[in-house]
Amino acid sequence: MAPIQEVQGREQGALAPRDSRRVLELTLRHRPEVRRLDQFLAGALPGFSRSAIQRAIEQGQVTVNGQAVKASYKLREGDHIRAVLPEPPRTDAIPENIPLDILYEDEYLAAINKPPGLVVHPAPGHRCGTLVNALLYHFGRLSQVQQGQWTSADRADSPFRPGIVHRLDRDTSGVILIAKQDQAHRHLSAQFQQRQVYKEYLALVHGEMDRDRDYIEAAIGRHPQDRERMATFDEPDDEEGVKDACTFYEVLERFRGFTYVRCLPRTGRTHQIRVHLAHIGHPIVADEDYSHRGQLRLSQLWPACPPTQDRLLAGRQLLHAHRLRVRHPVTGRELEFTAPIPSDFHDTLAALRQYRSLG
Repeated sequence: MAPIQEVQGREQGALAPRDSRRVLELTLRHRPEVRRLDQFLAGALPGFSRSAIQRAIEQGQVTVNGQAVKASYKLREGDHIRAVLPEPPRTDAIPENIPLDILYEDEYLAAINKPPGLVVHPAPGHRCGTLVNALLYHFGRLSQVQQGQWTSADRADSPFRPGIVHRLDRDTSGVILIAKQDQAHRHLSAQFQQRQVYKEYLALVHGEMDRDRDYIEAAIGRHPQDRERMATFDEPDDEEGVKDACTFYEVLERFRGFTYVRCLPRTGRTHQIRVHLAHIGHPIVADEDYSHRGQLRLSQLWPACPPTQDRLLAGRQLLHAHRLRVRHPVTGRELEFTAPIPSDFHDTLAALRQYRSLG
């Protein structure tokens, strides 16, 4: 076992490989500023995502004073921590010639129309074929801001995402902003963190909304049983990672059993729009995580549909980042980017207008 080391007055455990795992042991010689266990380890181990650390805690791979504890355990002076963690994922990515729909580009930034199904950055299970791989091929130079320097509320679990200022889920399409220089990255991230960015999404949801427009205000945090999903809570709780969240929505079109809406998120929590719409009883169409229905077929809208005419309308959540407005990080000029509505949205809307119209 590697000995405990003291570096500039802080106790850090040296990481030693062991059968594709890493073992950390340390004893706190004073009470840390960050007392919550998972938050402390996430800061001490930049190669590991907080969700990976939380999974290890839940599986009993992290102990304090020889006892399994919860992620929310409050650390104290003299506590002895032992953590057995898998090797962190590689953070480098190779350029790949993947086509990109570039909405805007200059020497400081770019705006991309991300198609559904494209993962934003390399992660376990997605080492290649991601947006980052494509960006490295097309642009070469991207910002190199590390996770610890980020201020964006939209940051993901990956510790290193060259160029990525904010995130979109794999199956969410639309505008995503890319930074080519570090200073531009920090300036754009600050706009997200300070809620100075206009973000407009389009969504098709299950059910007929009774209001034309409204605010959804419900705190969001990790689901207590499924760490890959998010959930709503009665109130924020910083100790548990539950943050306030607010989404404004406006009805664009109504159908029998469905509603087409515009959403303006005021905050930037993970899965925010998807969770909020499900919270009020109107989950997004084909959102497998929050509606438990991962696709929409024509026969579901048209019961008399002949089998030979049935077809898949949507095989992913129908959520589209339609418009984004920011200030240029150098000139200060207002920039607005619009991503065209994708084909699966068009096909589904056309089918709804034909078979579920309210007249």
